[in-house]
This record gives sequence, C-alpha cells and structure tokens, in this order.
Amino acid sequence: MARMPLDLPTPALPSAAGAPLRAYRHWQHGQNHARRARWPAAAAAFAQAAELHSDAAYAMDAAHALIQCGRADEAIRHARRLRELQPQALIGYTLEAKAWLAQGCGEEAVACLQARPAELPPDLPYLTALAFALQRCARHADALPVFLQALALKIDDAQLHFHLGTSFKQLAMKAEAAECVRTAIALGLGGSELAARGLLTFLERDACRWPEAQAELQRLREGVQALPAQRAVDTSPFTHAVLVGDPLEQLKVARHYALKLASLVPPLPRVRARDHGGRLRLGYLSADFHNHATCELLVQVLEQHDRRHVEVFALSAGPDDGTALRRRVVAAVEHFVELRGHSHAQIARRVRELRIDILVDLKGATQDTLLPVLAARPAPLQVGWLGFPGSSGAACIDYLIGDPVVTPLAHAAHFEEKIAQLPRCYQPNDARRERARPVSRSDCGVPDGALLLCAFHQPYKISPEVFDTWCALLREREDALLWLLRWSPQVEQRLRAEAQARGVDPQRLVFAPLLPLQQHLDRLACADLYLDAWPCNAHTTAGEALWVGVPVVTLIGQTFAQRVAASLLHALQLDELVCADLEAYRAQVLALAGDAARRASLKRHLAAQRDANPLFDGAAFARDLEALLQRMWQQALRGAPPQHLAAEGGA
Repeated sequence: MARMPLDLPTPALPSAAGAPLRAYRHWQHGQNHARRARWPAAAAAFAQAAELHSDAAYAMDAAHALIQCGRADEAIRHARRLRELQPQALIGYTLEAKAWLAQGCGEEAVACLQARPAELPPDLPYLTALAFALQRCARHADALPVFLQALALKIDDAQLHFHLGTSFKQLAMKAEAAECVRTAIALGLGGSELAARGLLTFLERDACRWPEAQAELQRLREGVQALPAQRAVDTSPFTHAVLVGDPLEQLKVARHYALKLASLVPPLPRVRARDHGGRLRLGYLSADFHNHATCELLVQVLEQHDRRHVEVFALSAGPDDGTALRRRVVAAVEHFVELRGHSHAQIARRVRELRIDILVDLKGATQDTLLPVLAARPAPLQVGWLGFPGSSGAACIDYLIGDPVVTPLAHAAHFEEKIAQLPRCYQPNDARRERARPVSRSDCGVPDGALLLCAFHQPYKISPEVFDTWCALLREREDALLWLLRWSPQVEQRLRAEAQARGVDPQRLVFAPLLPLQQHLDRLACADLYLDAWPCNAHTTAGEALWVGVPVVTLIGQTFAQRVAASLLHALQLDELVCADLEAYRAQVLALAGDAARRASLKRHLAAQRDANPLFDGAAFARDLEALLQRMWQQALRGAPPQHLAAEGGA
C-alpha cells in the first residue's frame, strides 16, 4: 500500500484470540489487496478491521483506501475516528480534507485543515492538501503562500510547481504561471506532461510572448503526433481548439483526453431510450450557470422552451455568484438542480435518478469539465453543444449540435460525434439584453475623427500573423486606431512594443478597460469595424458586435473555432464579410475603411436585423432546437444508432 508519511505504528499482532485478532487479520488482507491496487477489496477489509478494533492504523488505512476507490463520503467517518484516536497526528486532518476534496467540497476541506491544533507544525501532506483546498475555493491569493511553504519542504515536487502555476494563472499573473509550469515539466509530470505543455503554450500565448509560445506549441504538437491511437492520455484539447488550425489533429487530442477521462468514472448500467408518454426530459449540464459567456448566450433559450413538450432541468455543478443572470436561469427552468460539490460519479447517479432523456453537455473540454459525468453514460442520449468549439472526442456523446457553416456534413471526419445541424447559426443570442445606449467616443477615450478598428479579443487569439495583418492595415490607413482590451499591463506593453517593431506608432493602439456587459455594449457600438482573429474567431463578442450594429470582417477556416463568425454573418445575410484567405480579409477591411457610406448601410442593415432576424429571436431558436432534439430522440426510440442530421426548415 502507498502509505502517507506519518508517525502511527503498524498494529502489533494481538496475543490473544478475539476481536483484536480478527481485526488484525482483516487488516493483513487489506494490505495484500492494497499492494495490488485492488482498492475496493482493500477498503472493505480495512473498514472491517476498523469496526472490530479501535486502532488508529486501521482507521487511517480504511480512510485512505475508501478515497482511492471513490467512496470518499465513507472515508470521512474513518478519518474523524483517526482524529479522535490520535488528536496530535496531522494525518487525520489531511485524510479528512482529501475526502472532502474528492467530493468537490473545498470549504469543508479548508475548515477541517484549519482545525489543526496550533502546536502541531504543518507537514508536507498537510500543506499540499490545504493549498489544493484553497484552490478549490478559488482563494488563489491565499493558496500562493501555502504552496510556497510546501515547496520549501520539497522544492523538487513537480505537482506543487504545476498547481502553483494554476493559481498564478487565475490571478492573471501569466508570466509567473508559465515559469511554474515550465519548472514542473522539467522536473517530470509523467502522464500529465502533454496537458502541462498545452497549458504552458496557452499561457505564453495569453501573455503575448510569441517566440516562447511558438516554441512550446511546436513541442506540444510533436508530442501529440507521436502518441499511438487509443491511448488514454491527459492532453489539452482547448489549447489545440483555439491555437491549431488542423481539425484532424484537434480530434486526435480530444480522443486521447476523452479516453483518459472515461477511465476516471465507472460506467452505469446502460439505459435505452423509451417512450414514457410524457414530455421530453431535457437536462442541461454545466458549471457555468452564472455570469459567464455561455450563460449569456443560453438564458433566453431556457426561458423560451415550450413546457408543453419539454421538461427542462438545469444541472448546475458551479458556483452561485448571486448575479441577475444566475437568477434569470433559476427562474427560467422548471428544475434547477444544485450539484456543486458532488463528485462526477455522484452527478452521474443523480442524472440517472432524474430520468433525464437527453443530457446536453455545455462544457466540453474546458475548465471544470464534466465529461467524466457523460463517460458514465447516465442518460440514454447524450449531446454536446455551445461550450466547446470542436469535437469532444468522446464515444459517449452521440451528437454535436452545430449548423451548416460551423459543422458542414463534409467535415464529418473532424468529429467523433454525429453532426446535428440547426437550420441557422448554432449560437443563440439573448434578445432581452439592452440595446446599446448612446455614448460619445470621448467618453470611451478615443477621438471622434479616427477610423476605429475594434479587436476586443482575449490575448491568446492574437498571433504574430494576426498582429502583422492588423499593423499592415494601420500602415495603410494613417487615420485608423486599433482598439483593444486592457487585459494586463504586461500584455499592453508587449503589444505596443510589437507595433513599434512593425512601423506603427504605439499610441495608435488604444486599450479599453474591462467593463460590465451593458457598458461594454454601449462602448462597442462606437467602433467602425470589428476585426476578427484566427484560427479562433470571436464567438460571443462577435455576436455582441453585430447586436450593437458593428460590422465584423472574418477569415473562415477548416476548424469549428474559425467558422463561428462566418456562421453569425451568414445568418444575418452578410456573407460578403466572410473572407476565404488573408488577402481577401485585408482587401475587405480596406474597402470598408474607405467607404463610410457602405459602413453606414451595414449598420442600418444590422439594426433592422435585431428585430427581424431569427438569430436574435430566442423563441424561434428554442423551437428549432426542440425540433432537432426530437429528431434525435425519435431516432433513439427506433433503436437506431445516431446518424448525421442535416438542417431542416426553421421556426
């Protein structure tokens, strides 16, 4: 058994028959199972020993084995018994905290660890558990000094360096995060190395450290290409989805990741679709039912579902941020099911108990992924939508909802799932959000007479090629300003320096602060044009620009992530703004830059579309979505395997 560092003695062989001897023999059996990693059998034997005799070693081993086999709720009782028997042993606090963390309960883990007697000096397992618990509670500033304390005890611990990096990332300290992850890789992360390389690549791009990002991306891609098929490996699908333009390479990464996640949760007995005579029971699974881009897009669809035909469940594994958006979601659905703090296995069992017909995953391979829940196969039909711009790579997901632009049937080989096309854009929009209110450019910190080229992208989307193109446009149009978001002082400094290196006055880059949604929309409406990025387009922000009347010029590609803006523009009958190559992109921007009348005409067209186009009609979108889900369900009721579903009609 892999034992944790502690001072508890191994139980001695009792000198007389009776319960202590039987307990010792159970403990020996547990040891034999644990050495072979047969954790369920080990847990049963250790638990029997602990029930028969009050020995701290029995309680400790029972708690540890129960955590290992996914029975953390039972482990808590044994850990607490250990604390009673050995109040001066840190291991009891550490094990109980690990059990809480295994259930996703960070606050409980922190409270347990902070109950440590003050006279007990913290050891490495204790500090590690506390740092992880604080991370789980999103208390990253508090976690940093604890990680550093732990590293002072073991400076060569790769996992500690890696997780310290993730806290730096959450605090927007991207350069510091990158150095921590780089150190972790150098020390050795075993099977997690490719995932760490993916994170490091993303961090370097998000810090606009382009040479470092390019070097790391090359190493990442070489590592991925060397992986044999069907190997379960912790990879980084999101990094590939947004930084790599090869859809088949994206699919390979996603498949390795999905196989890895599938190994984490035992599958439930498979259930088949059946006609129960009631409404379709539709479960939306997410950790983002709060102030989040996915929720902003989805909320009106939830409000507009036809309850005569669909019974809607919001299955929430994320925090309640107390915002108006969160309250709208709760009010929009018939059943808001709070699952925060539940393990993936517990969530899967809850989905099964609720008898969900179609489980819709809104997360994909993003932070706080819930793909392990779907790997357990809790619902007869499982669908991916909206949260991730590409394939999950998971055989347990039957369909991916797209549209004829983002997921043309000719691209079927790019996806593990079957394609299910909505008749218009796959991305919903909230028509209940406010229209942009008039504000002056001076209020936004930009001059009235400038040609304002807006590119409100997250920094990772700005590659050297993208920035080269934008700077070339600025050199062509001396009256133009490039309007960017101020994500961090470091990114601002780097982009100004890169502009100067390309012959552009750094002061022609104007950085806007991050604002709440309504103020953001008011300000965005001041732009003349929105410049898209590639290989990952603007998604939510492209929809926002079009909503407030700002034309978007995009460059379409082969991947899902580089086809989203094209889909939005197609839905609004503006295919002329979709460019097939870089030269066409530059020509289109320059043509519009020199034609104020055409820009005004496009703004009028977009203003009219707000009231007339189904892209901005939540009720019509909900009808289209329901019709598509019913087509999937009828296919399942016939006992037929999933098949590609081409777009039909439209509400």
